[in-house]
Amino acid sequence: MTEDKFSAASRRIMLIVAYDGTNYSGFAMQKDASVPTIEGTLNLALCDLTGEEIRVIGASRTDAGVHALCNYVVFDTKSRIPAEKFAAAVNARLPEDIRIRQSREADASFHPRNAKAEKTYEYHIYNARIADPVRARYSYHTYFHLDVEKMQKAAAYLVGEHDFKSFCNVATTAQTSVREVTQITITEEKIPVPRIMYSKKNQPAEQDEAREIVIRVSGKGFLYNMVRIIAGTLMEVGRGLRTPEQAQDMLDAKDRQAAGPTAPANGLILVDYRLLQPFPSPRNVSSIDEDSPVRREPGLSENCD
Repeated sequence: MTEDKFSAASRRIMLIVAYDGTNYSGFAMQKDASVPTIEGTLNLALCDLTGEEIRVIGASRTDAGVHALCNYVVFDTKSRIPAEKFAAAVNARLPEDIRIRQSREADASFHPRNAKAEKTYEYHIYNARIADPVRARYSYHTYFHLDVEKMQKAAAYLVGEHDFKSFCNVATTAQTSVREVTQITITEEKIPVPRIMYSKKNQPAEQDEAREIVIRVSGKGFLYNMVRIIAGTLMEVGRGLRTPEQAQDMLDAKDRQAAGPTAPANGLILVDYRLLQPFPSPRNVSSIDEDSPVRREPGLSENCD
């Protein structure tokens, strides 16, 4: 390590991170450091790059198996590497299932878990008789027909500020279970069937039809497993096991056993992050050099800033 790699003053760098969570035991590091996590992998890559002992702070500590398009972390460093160059440099040291989409300098006081923000998750469901192995990593398969209209009616009861105690893991350590869900949308799209599977009438047989159903949930904060429990509950409504109106009863019960099951992790993706305050750039430093090769990638929402 050469001395000219460092400056006297420490800087706070923010990384926007995308990852496939399949092979990781969640974002947060475990007591057993040998357990693969997103946080631990980022720390190792940054330590290798800077020669410093780096510990990132993540905005969203996603569960094991959950994916993200735009989680973000901050870390402090004395390295003189330009902030906008960290993305490419760290990516060269990461496995292919984790990528830094953007890097920039932030004010030293900026803490991602204290920042006012709105997060959006999507839960993807592959609704078909037979599972699709190509979609298996990023969607949950169910062969039960789901009534999307009923799911939408149930979801309407969950929008707003409520006590979501029925919709969180009993192991939660949150001081309060009151949270605000700003929006829930549920959409469906038919998945094309290969022509070799067409019936004699030159159209897909009814039993071979497939749909992708996406539950999109936005809020200013979520409890442990909250979005997955919402998804599991709405799927039960879609199957006809519960009525849409029972969603209100679940909220009123404030009892985990009143709501539906926790949907599997593989269908959940953190897709958007919107800061509800100006981004705290350091004084006299542009948030990102637009002429650098680490510009915003196509498809990265402005709300991920």
